[in-house]
Amino acid sequence: MKTVLVTGASGNLGRDVVNQLHEQGYAVLATFGSSRELEMFSHLPQVTTQVVDVLDADSVNTFLGEHETANLRAGVLLVGSFAMGSIQETDADLLHRMYQLNFLSAFNVVKPLLARFGQRGGGQFILIGARPSLNPDEGKNAVAYALSKALIFELAQLINAEGKAQQITATVIVPGIIDTPANRIAMPEADSGDWVPTTNLAELIAFLLSDTGRMTRETIVKIYNQS
Repeated sequence: MKTVLVTGASGNLGRDVVNQLHEQGYAVLATFGSSRELEMFSHLPQVTTQVVDVLDADSVNTFLGEHETANLRAGVLLVGSFAMGSIQETDADLLHRMYQLNFLSAFNVVKPLLARFGQRGGGQFILIGARPSLNPDEGKNAVAYALSKALIFELAQLINAEGKAQQITATVIVPGIIDTPANRIAMPEADSGDWVPTTNLAELIAFLLSDTGRMTRETIVKIYNQS
């Protein structure tokens, strides 16, 4: 049975991704930031949950070592955070926090997993980008966020360059506004029907992991709906 690692599994998107992959017959290693969420998927027999500090490389390496025998074929890396702020409103602390949560959280998993995929004949990474990193008119109001997510696009290109001969690929999904409870509270006047439901994002991720999806070689996949 193929195993997929999902980080940030307790988030709105993470929950839908884990459920979607379980329905399609994958075994899932789901990581959480705290023990409060460990029972979230207790009703799903092929889901293993564990608390892992993805900001700590040693914690990630220990976790992966504990699952050395798993047939791990993909990493879906969903940990991240958002912050507003123009250049003038952005300081070093905010830059560092966004760098850690949006880039380091992915890099610490990519590094050891890339080596494992190379030894085992291939694998996939699914990463989450951000439209403000591609659109300066949006990015100017969320500078630290946009800069940190820009590193994700660069990381994906580097993974694809290094993994080309080893059947290792990286895809960055770029969503529009995601339909979450937090976004509905923050934008009560907006038409949430124009946004991207997390269930559709989860279906896209499952497609990219499918036999057909694995044949794609586009680094960036945009899913905006009307947002």
